[in-house]
Amino acid sequence: MQLSSTLSWLVDAAAETAGANRLLADLGSHLITDGLPLAGGALTLEVPHPLIARRTWLWRADNGEVIEALGFAPEQPFAMPDMVGSGDAGWRWLGTLAPGPIHEGTIGTRPDGPTLGWIGTRAFTPAEADQLREAARFMAAPLAALAARATLTAALEAYLGRRSAARVLASPLRRNTGETIRAALLFADLRGFTALSESHPPAEVIAALDAWFDRIAGAIHAFGGEVLKFIGDGLLAIFPVTTSARSASEAALRAVSAARVGMAHLDAERRKQGLPPLPFGAALHLGEVHWGNIGAADRLDFTAIGAAVNLVSRLEGLCKPLEQTVLVSGALAAETETPLVALGSHDLRGIARPCAVFTLPES
Repeated sequence: MQLSSTLSWLVDAAAETAGANRLLADLGSHLITDGLPLAGGALTLEVPHPLIARRTWLWRADNGEVIEALGFAPEQPFAMPDMVGSGDAGWRWLGTLAPGPIHEGTIGTRPDGPTLGWIGTRAFTPAEADQLREAARFMAAPLAALAARATLTAALEAYLGRRSAARVLASPLRRNTGETIRAALLFADLRGFTALSESHPPAEVIAALDAWFDRIAGAIHAFGGEVLKFIGDGLLAIFPVTTSARSASEAALRAVSAARVGMAHLDAERRKQGLPPLPFGAALHLGEVHWGNIGAADRLDFTAIGAAVNLVSRLEGLCKPLEQTVLVSGALAAETETPLVALGSHDLRGIARPCAVFTLPES
């Protein structure tokens, strides 16, 4: 069977492209080489993501540019009606490129599968429309491979974080793989969570946890950190030292300060609703950790372990007796110019040497 250059490329090489956006652009270029009068194309598919329901890539033939439109899940609080993915973003956009009719079809056999649309510099002939349908049919296999790869990446990023997910994908799935890195560490948890769990329905408890994690994790991610692990009502996050210990330390301090402001706003809203506030404690430390796989032979966890992790968790335990929301170790305090208040040296359970402890001034 003699295949066109476009179909041969779809069979032999398309699955190796960097992503769905490049697949669309390269397919459009191949179709133009085969003589089709394309002005642009659009590819839409559903994606497994905590926030995004579907993605649409839009390709222009005149300059090769690819842009992306996101359709958010309707349950997201920031998703306005025009941001919720209805699947017609590609159709609307293609209509602005040329006056001709749009050729659109579904890739694969599922009625809710990915859609591929094209618009030409003129109306497509029946033979050209057949070529577009054949291209969509042959595109199903490479697109499925790319979608599977994207699904795996999205799932790992959702559960592990972006940096950790990249490490897992690039490393063997075995124990004793990882590296020693220096990082600013943040350990935080809610106070009185056990009492809250005992006195409120599970739905309210989960809503409170989600609201808390939105504030603290959102601030961590905004300043370049990554949540490594949710631990009940707490979390462990890292700000890896990439340029300097000072920049990582300052980022961690800015993140915890932003979280403190966010939680103050949340507590004010909860009080208006007759709900109890959500006090929390957070500790910051700077040190070396082993960042990699640990666990059983056939069940792994990707996390950070080491003396620095032990210290930051023990330091957070001092928040309640010292009546402070944020505590900072002497190691991190030495790397920042942010004004801090000294609280003296304190013994930490299981830690050999006393730790110099600081806190942020009250705002």
